[in-house]
Amino acid sequence: MLQMPIECKGSNFTLLVFYLYNSQPEIIRKALQDKINQAPVFLQNAPIVLNVSALNNNTNWEKMKHAINKTGLRIVGISGCTDKLLKQKIDQSGLPILSEGKESFNLNNTSVSIPQNINKTRIIHTPIRSGQQIYARNTDLILTNNVSAGAELIADGNIHIYGIMRGRALAGANGDRDCQIFCTNFFGELISIAGEYWIIDQIPTKFFGKSVRLYLKDGTLTIQNLN
Repeated sequence: MLQMPIECKGSNFTLLVFYLYNSQPEIIRKALQDKINQAPVFLQNAPIVLNVSALNNNTNWEKMKHAINKTGLRIVGISGCTDKLLKQKIDQSGLPILSEGKESFNLNNTSVSIPQNINKTRIIHTPIRSGQQIYARNTDLILTNNVSAGAELIADGNIHIYGIMRGRALAGANGDRDCQIFCTNFFGELISIAGEYWIIDQIPTKFFGKSVRLYLKDGTLTIQNLN
């Protein structure tokens, strides 16, 4: 049988989403460069999505795109665009407008936004080795074993780790800033909630080896001991 030259398959990828709250390209460039300098291994030349829900058509999109490209970050798509004129500018620049993967319905005359797919909590009982990546899409992730350095846990919801955590944990991967991370024996090398992250050098060492809870408070990562 003659093999087809291409094949189309569905797949999932976890990407960092940067929310732009300023329309000045140079301010955005400097802010992104500061982030890259804090975690070059994690962010240098990284593929990213830009959320532009806070921007309007007064934004000089070509200058904004050029400023972001200068940092080395690779823009793979745009989300959150509600301004029609800005959407036209983005489309003309050759970047795709991405769907947020949500739909709305009306209940008692109240518009509610819900995920298209609601999954049961993903529970894993085996150790996660270096180089492995676990992704819990549209749900929480519970792990009842250890996570080695170099392993990665990703969830659109919360992450619970009942074991030694030495790898990376990224909760709220779809942008949910209410998500949290819980760990009974914490030695994480990178922690992220809804794109806000700490690398190992930024994590207060007094929490290593402790039971901890991580969450966002006023948009800033916060860590505390679990009683």
